[in-house]
Amino acid sequence: MSALNGIRVVELANERIAFAGKLMADMGADVILVEPPGGEPSRHYPPYLNDQPGENRSLYFWHYNTNKRSVVLNLDDEADRAQFRALVASADVLLESEPTTRLGTLGIDYPQLSQDNPGLIHAAMTPYGRAEPDSDLPQTDLTLMAAGGPPWSCGYDDHSLPPVRGWGNQGFHTGCHFTYMSVLTALLSRGNTGNGQFIDVSMTAALNVTTEAASYAWLVCEATVQRQTGRHAAVKLTGPTQIRCADGKYANTGVPPRFPDEFGRLHAWLDQLGLIEEFPEAVFLEMGAQWEGPFDLSQIGTDDTITAIFSAGREGLKLIARSVSAYDFFIGCQNASLTVGPINSPEEVYEDPHFKARGFQVEVEHDDFDLTVRYPGAPYKLPASPWALSRRAPHLDEHAQEVLSAL
Repeated sequence: MSALNGIRVVELANERIAFAGKLMADMGADVILVEPPGGEPSRHYPPYLNDQPGENRSLYFWHYNTNKRSVVLNLDDEADRAQFRALVASADVLLESEPTTRLGTLGIDYPQLSQDNPGLIHAAMTPYGRAEPDSDLPQTDLTLMAAGGPPWSCGYDDHSLPPVRGWGNQGFHTGCHFTYMSVLTALLSRGNTGNGQFIDVSMTAALNVTTEAASYAWLVCEATVQRQTGRHAAVKLTGPTQIRCADGKYANTGVPPRFPDEFGRLHAWLDQLGLIEEFPEAVFLEMGAQWEGPFDLSQIGTDDTITAIFSAGREGLKLIARSVSAYDFFIGCQNASLTVGPINSPEEVYEDPHFKARGFQVEVEHDDFDLTVRYPGAPYKLPASPWALSRRAPHLDEHAQEVLSAL
């Protein structure tokens, strides 16, 4: 049994909120996607099956709507609004990302819906929050990211270049994660109190608190972080961490040894590869391996011995990386309990043996095309309440009869 079995969710179709609904559907909730006449526009977003546009061929829509059921309701029609209220009365959760006053104007906002269903958890996700008029201005994932702040921290050491945006709907996804976590918390609260609640999620605020040190550095001391290539943005810039491996690919050595046993394992690995003679700084690795008491990293740059030991750890990693392939470097560091990572393309990540071994690739039957399609699977593993991707995205209004006739 998945964690959300028995929970019914009504999702007012909108590309911004779709990921929150997917997270709940894939964890066992019965998510009913309420679409307008003609369907949610993302049904026609590229890319498409075999690069051919057409009905039910959007891979974008496939991904965001697994395990959901679809009904069409025109909320501007009085009879359909009555059906919507009846549907929400049967639900535990309402997810929506509508304009700030729309549902209130239609008489189907939380004050009205909670009269029919006091246990309802209503989550509204908007760009700046329900009370902010700016939430109704035109926006995209890119403008939300820029307003929230993450792109300021993303880019290269060369600051004559502009910031680099995150791809993959990160702005929408961040807001959806906060919405999802808030709904789960509200469900736990309802289990104790029996009461539902209204949840007001600002996507910009969600993005602003996920900027690592950027927002906090400014709020605490009015300091501005700077972008760094493949490294955390920081007020004080740090040294480069990416290294080109023997096969021409790159790896990130951002977390070198920090504890005595890690310095010892790195020294042993260099010895195993026959590289000790090429690395006179190995003596500092031996000193690090024999260090007693806490290894105070705050003294790097101040204490000569600690600085030399820490630098030897990073330089030792770089020497190994230049001597082996990126994948062998990654596996060797895993065996030595050192945190590094090869820099892979999305396609390489998807085919990585580790991802396959943890079940990240999931096959889903598409009866409409007589196909079995590989999907990206669970973002987390919960053995006692497993995540399950078991059903393709719904066709438009595919489940109207079975959902609405049961009200």
